[in-house]
Amino acid sequence: MLNELFSTMSHWDWIVLTGTIGFIVIYGSWKNRTHKNIKQYLRGDNKAAWWTVGLSVMATQASAITFLSTPGQAFHDGIGFIQFYFGLPLAMVVICLFFIPVYHKLNVYTAYEFLEHRFDLKTRTLTATLFLIQRGLAAGITIYAPSIILSVVLGWPLKVLVIIIGLLVVIYTLIGGTSAVNVTQKQQMFIIFLGVFLTYYFVLQGLPDTINFDKALRIASNTDKLNLLNINFNLSDRYTLWSGLTGGFFLALSYFGTDQSQVQRYLSGKSIRESQLGLIMNGFLKIPLQFFILLLGVMVFVFYQFQVAPLHFNTKAQQAILNSTAAKEFKKLEAANRTTQLEVKELLLSPDFFENQTKHYHYKTLEYQEKTQRSEAKRLIAEHTQGIETNDKDYVLISYILTHLPKGLIGLFLAVILSAAMSSSASEINALAATTTVDLYQRHNSDKEAHHYVNASKIFTLIWGLVAIIFASISNLFEN
Repeated sequence: MLNELFSTMSHWDWIVLTGTIGFIVIYGSWKNRTHKNIKQYLRGDNKAAWWTVGLSVMATQASAITFLSTPGQAFHDGIGFIQFYFGLPLAMVVICLFFIPVYHKLNVYTAYEFLEHRFDLKTRTLTATLFLIQRGLAAGITIYAPSIILSVVLGWPLKVLVIIIGLLVVIYTLIGGTSAVNVTQKQQMFIIFLGVFLTYYFVLQGLPDTINFDKALRIASNTDKLNLLNINFNLSDRYTLWSGLTGGFFLALSYFGTDQSQVQRYLSGKSIRESQLGLIMNGFLKIPLQFFILLLGVMVFVFYQFQVAPLHFNTKAQQAILNSTAAKEFKKLEAANRTTQLEVKELLLSPDFFENQTKHYHYKTLEYQEKTQRSEAKRLIAEHTQGIETNDKDYVLISYILTHLPKGLIGLFLAVILSAAMSSSASEINALAATTTVDLYQRHNSDKEAHHYVNASKIFTLIWGLVAIIFASISNLFEN
């Protein structure tokens, strides 16, 4: 399996990958290695500028799955998922007007300190404990989810990837605290933006000379991939304008307003104004960023209209079905799907396609036929293999990356995935340590010296990092 990885990745890919991740970890640890008190360790001494706050908030929310699953979702279903985020800017305004001033007035380190002022110590302790349980498990999932995909695609043992990602996060989060998380998240977001933009560029460059960006959009539009708004009141529709404005609003209000992994990001701001500007930045940029990532998935779909795409993008699932009793049936389906794809390519490259309505209709027919073939492939995998994921959305973009990007950029995109996983995990572990230290340990042991709580915070960072790694390592024991 390791030979597959080395055959896919060049020396340049390894240099880019290890150099990028190594720089982030070393620089983040070295730059923020000394702390006199927990204000410096847990709130970064309140030195974060508004744009640092904004990027940190975005990096915390944007996990590796954002950059793996979202393009795959657009590849299959279009960009309608963007409606899920329509309530987020409204939530940012509410938090800026009502939450941040209260947090700053009370000079809290965690969101749960407010509950003691408003209610009592028992309420604060209960809520902090619930957060620790929920986010402690989530930190493991944040590491586990991208590790699954990378292990399938690259052939690395899953637990090795879990340990590598987990330890990298623990190193700089433990040494540098909140300042290290903030600094590295700026670097990670730069790597993420760079990787996504370069991938976007090469997708467009890979299209035939006769297909420009406008024609690519028209092809996507023919298959309803660009249906942005769904204003129907049908409750069976998963993503609509109304569910985004209501459900998305309250979900964002809860997550950004009360979840310590996000609250800690803007509590490190220089002032109320800096914290507010950081959240407003997130509110303005989140939807365009998400739209751009979804559109990348749509462009990958258009790219594969002119290239033969795998019938199923999960290579592990393909190997499993080809080693099963349904191998002959699957190969027959693959041949039929290849024929369909070649018909699509020939049709789209015909000189009068964009002016011929009859050919538009024929294209939709072929597209429906290909969807049916992909659904049949999933059915065969589900019926003739055990424990194999039939949903291949998470593997669409990474499959394109590994097979069509030039040397060096494969390593850069893997650095994007790892950076996204590390940024989310670091925020979660940092928040878990802060909540444990401030809401549980310090609240019941308030007679210690300032440096004692710094050391306690570092110990709790290490403990929660190990908990996340352990949970990620045993996550495969759970069905869902």
